Amino acid sequence: MADASIRTVEARPNADSLVKPGELVDLVEVTPLTLNDRRIYNQLLENAWDAIDKPVTHIIAKSVLRGSHNSNDRVGDSLERLMSAIVKVAVSWDGEPAIERVQLLGGNLESSRNDGLLEYEIPARLRKIIRNSQIFARLQREVMFALSSKYALTLYEMVQKRGNLRWKSSERFTLDSLRGIMGVPKGKLSSWSNLKLRAIDPAVAEVNALSDFMVEISPIKTGRAVTHVEMRWWRKDGDAGGAADRALQFSKVGRRIKAEGRAEQVVTGQGARPRPAWLDSHGPSLQTATYETARLRHPGFDIYFIEGEWRRWSVSKEPPKDPDRAFLAFLRSYADKNPL
Repeated sequence: MADASIRTVEARPNADSLVKPGELVDLVEVTPLTLNDRRIYNQLLENAWDAIDKPVTHIIAKSVLRGSHNSNDRVGDSLERLMSAIVKVAVSWDGEPAIERVQLLGGNLESSRNDGLLEYEIPARLRKIIRNSQIFARLQREVMFALSSKYALTLYEMVQKRGNLRWKSSERFTLDSLRGIMGVPKGKLSSWSNLKLRAIDPAVAEVNALSDFMVEISPIKTGRAVTHVEMRWWRKDGDAGGAADRALQFSKVGRRIKAEGRAEQVVTGQGARPRPAWLDSHGPSLQTATYETARLRHPGFDIYFIEGEWRRWSVSKEPPKDPDRAFLAFLRSYADKNPL
């Protein structure tokens, strides 16, 4: 987090962390985004940072955005959602608080080659917001890619924006504003109990396990109904910080188990079954049609996150004859058990 006298554009990313303007941390999604969309957007901002407030085009290799996945489909899907996404940003207009509605991403040109480049633009109104920004979050890359849900990533960004404030260690939000910032789709998780169970508690557990800060979110009632929450944060002591460093060394499965407080069972000895290559996130991808079918049948779910859950669940199973059908069956069961 920056001192008020420092412009956000003057802050520099480094080998371990990137910079995100505070206005883009607490924005409200009119069009909900996925975890992958948010990660890719952070990478696009970082790549453009040296000229983020200038009317120029930026170029990045698609392989950087693709990560460990072999297919570029998810990159294209994210770009289209980011182009169509409209967000509400809290700004100041003539010294008065105001809401500005902007698009997150401008026009872009994508090479057809798998190893090709992407050319993209930052919209003019968004460039102005970034140019005037004086507060930012510094995000650790390792933590950003370790968090397993968009709710956890959003909460992490919120804490990183506020963590170094000397005069403030808590903040109150209306329930509606928290839903908006966390990107909860309209009409989903409408009760406090569902929001807490499905979004807040898992996000708090992951952020506490993996980041440099501890965070706590408590309900505030008006009458009998929960109408506000209070978010409190504090920096970890040395022992807790070391535990977070160790947690980041775990595999994705281990990190999730650690955050959920479960014990990890490791199978060893002659009876151990080797992990099939097709289960690894960097292994063979499902068919493009399978992802499209999944999105059509279960709109609003983060398909790629659930794919990772399926691969983790499948470790102890026999390899399916048809992985695409097996994944769709798992997704149907997951959606039934975890309604939005």
